[in-house]
Amino acid sequence: MKNVFKKKGKQTSETKSSKTKVKSVGTRKKSVTVLWIVLISSLVFGIYKNFTAIDQHTVHEKEVTETKLVDTSAIESFTKNFVKDYYTWQNNKESIERREEKLSLYLTEELHALNSDTVRADIPTSSSVSDIDIWSVSQEDNDAYAVVYTVKQNITEDKNSEKLSSTYRILLHQDNVGNLIITQNPTLWNTPNKSDYEPEQPESNGTVDSDTTQEVTEFLETFFTFYPTATEKELAYYVKDGVLPSINKDYIFSELINPMVQQSGEQIKVWLSVKYLNETTKTMEISQHILYLEKDINWMIVR
Repeated sequence: MKNVFKKKGKQTSETKSSKTKVKSVGTRKKSVTVLWIVLISSLVFGIYKNFTAIDQHTVHEKEVTETKLVDTSAIESFTKNFVKDYYTWQNNKESIERREEKLSLYLTEELHALNSDTVRADIPTSSSVSDIDIWSVSQEDNDAYAVVYTVKQNITEDKNSEKLSSTYRILLHQDNVGNLIITQNPTLWNTPNKSDYEPEQPESNGTVDSDTTQEVTEFLETFFTFYPTATEKELAYYVKDGVLPSINKDYIFSELINPMVQQSGEQIKVWLSVKYLNETTKTMEISQHILYLEKDINWMIVR
């Protein structure tokens, strides 16, 4: 009997021990579950932040600057009409009065009054306008424009005549319907002169051998000999995609002037001048070209 009881006791203790282990395992399962929840939450949050970051990175605000083209035709015409009337008069009272009336069509009341005695009734000279050059029209403000012009006058006094050229600048106001008025009197200005800019001259740099250079030169001499009278169909054998237009002129080829040849990738780049005799005017004309050539079977001008 004692042995039996001992065994039962042992079994009981083992059972209790087993129950304790089960409780311990249950606790770890809860911890694992919590860890999985944390892991999944972190993963989801990471994915969300990743997509959010991509969206923030790829969405850019673009500032679009629109170029507004201003039609200055009306301003130029208005200025030319004003210049003609402002610088034209005869040395008599009636002509001076007509000039005063015409100027009221262009000037503000203040400027009209300012100019009332610039050409006096007893003036000994007469003036006519032979030419007007508009050099620039620039926008000074939303509705204000500056115009620089040169006027060429024929000034006559008694039997003497003189040609005069002067440059001025005026300011004009243009309202929202396009009407114009001069707000600043003709003010002496500088005349644009010749620039001292000299473009860099191309030179043969040894990238094309002498045989190829001779081939290219002979091809261009042949081409430019018949080019003035060539039809579009004929040009298609020598020129790609209409790079050079059909001109249909009665010109006679004279010579190529100083052709410069360089390698440009797979193409040959040529700078040259072509001298022609114009049969109508009997003068020599020189055309200048920058051409790119390629050779398949024959040479062709590709651009």
